[in-house]
Amino acid sequence: MAEKKVSAEKKIVATAGIYDILCRPIISEKTAKLSESNGIAFEVAMKATKEDVARAVEAIYGVKPTKVNVVVTKGKVKTFRGRSTGTQRTVKKAYVSLPADAKLDLSANM
Repeated sequence: MAEKKVSAEKKIVATAGIYDILCRPIISEKTAKLSESNGIAFEVAMKATKEDVARAVEAIYGVKPTKVNVVVTKGKVKTFRGRSTGTQRTVKKAYVSLPADAKLDLSANM
């Protein structure tokens, strides 16, 4: 009898909720250096987990990340013209490592 191979891998489809996880790519000197080693940084939703970010990158860009690190940057207190104070917003960032052969086009799907 011939054995049937069953593919356990499911294709992740980009839904409306997937696009809410990745807010925007972060473009800076640090991320430019990171891109030399096949990495990229995104600003993500505050409720997003590492698994959510990995699923969103795979669904939107078609590349499965090898590693995802998440950092929460607290908003700083700033003084405006010496009188009033305000707070910058708190931001959650995800640093995504990609496979060596992967190329990611940021302008394609955002």
